[in-house]
Amino acid sequence: MPTQTTPDILSRIIERKRLEVDEARRLRPETHLLEQLDAAPPVRDFIGALRSASDIGLIAEVKKGSPSAGIIRADFDPVQIARTYEQHGASCLSVLTDEHFFHGHLDDLRAVRAAVRIPVLRKDFMIDRYQVLEARAAGADCILLIAECLNDCQMRDLYFYASELGLAALIEVHDVENLDRVLKLDPPLLGINNRDLRTMTTDLDHTIRSAQQVPASTLLVSESGIKTRADIDRVKHGGARAILVGETLMRSPDIGLAVDQLLGRSAV
Repeated sequence: MPTQTTPDILSRIIERKRLEVDEARRLRPETHLLEQLDAAPPVRDFIGALRSASDIGLIAEVKKGSPSAGIIRADFDPVQIARTYEQHGASCLSVLTDEHFFHGHLDDLRAVRAAVRIPVLRKDFMIDRYQVLEARAAGADCILLIAECLNDCQMRDLYFYASELGLAALIEVHDVENLDRVLKLDPPLLGINNRDLRTMTTDLDHTIRSAQQVPASTLLVSESGIKTRADIDRVKHGGARAILVGETLMRSPDIGLAVDQLLGRSAV
C-alpha cells in the first residue's frame, strides 16, 4: 500500500495521459470523431437515473485493476459484469477506460453501453476536449472531471463542452480547498472522492465533512472506500444521495449478491 512518501501517482497519470491524448489525436483526428457523432446512441439521463433511485443511487463500477490494488478481478468480462449490475438494481455504470494504470479500454465502454439500458460514465483522467469528444462518440452518457487534475479554465471548458455534446459531468473533488471553485459552476452532480489520488489513502468520513459545504440542489456522490451497507447508511446520513462503488463489488465472488447486500435487498 502506498504511503505518504510514495511519488505522486496522480501527477504520473496526468503526465502519461498527455502523451496518450497526443498519440490518439495523431491516429484519429477530431474530424474523424466528429463524423461519428451522428451514429452515436442517444444520451441517457445519468443524473435523472440517480435522482429516481428509491433508496440511494448506485453507480456500479466496471474496473479490472488499479495502481494501489493491482489486478482486482482476473476473470474480467466487462459486459457480463455490467449486465449483472443492471439486473441487480444499479442506477448507472462507471467504466474505467484508462489502460496503463487501471487496465481498462475505451472498447470496454463501447461494449458495455451497447449491452445495457442504464446510463454509463466514462471514468478516466480527462484533461482535453479530445477525450470528451471521444467519450461521446463511444456512447458515454457522462464523463468524470477531477478537480485536482484541472485548473479553473480547463475545468470550466471541459464541463461546458460536455454539456454542448449532451453529456452530463460528474465533477470529482478530494481536496476541500477545491470545493469553492467547483461550486462556482453550480454543478447538478458532484462527487467527493474519499481516496486521495496522490497517496491512495482512504477516509470515508471525508464525504461527511465535505457535504456540509455542498448545496442541497447538488446531488452528492460519495466515492471510494464503501464496503458495507453500514458504510452506505453512514454517508447517506451525512448528505450523500448516491455512491460510486468499484473494488468492493469487483472483488466479490458473487457480484449480484454483493449489489443486493449494498442496496439492502439481501441479508449480509
